[in-house]
Amino acid sequence: MTISKGYSDVFEALGDGSAIAQNLKIRADLMKTLREFIDDAGLGQKEAAEVFGVHQPRISDLMRGKIDKFTIDVLVNMLARVGKSVEFRAA
Repeated sequence: MTISKGYSDVFEALGDGSAIAQNLKIRADLMKTLREFIDDAGLGQKEAAEVFGVHQPRISDLMRGKIDKFTIDVLVNMLARVGKSVEFRAA
């Protein structure tokens, strides 16, 4: 029987400090913030698309967590459209 190390989240499983893991974590956090904004504002997908300046299928991808469909730039731009700022810290 082999026992493997457990991970606290999927990003840690991808590798300690790997560029891929860091990028995925940032995108996941930004997507979560956008989904929370949409939910808190009570917006439907069509309304959210108008607010963010994208087509409705993009909001569907966002709500379904299709992280591979979004870059950090796109997510930051969407947040900026609703007055949200993004702060990054390099450590």
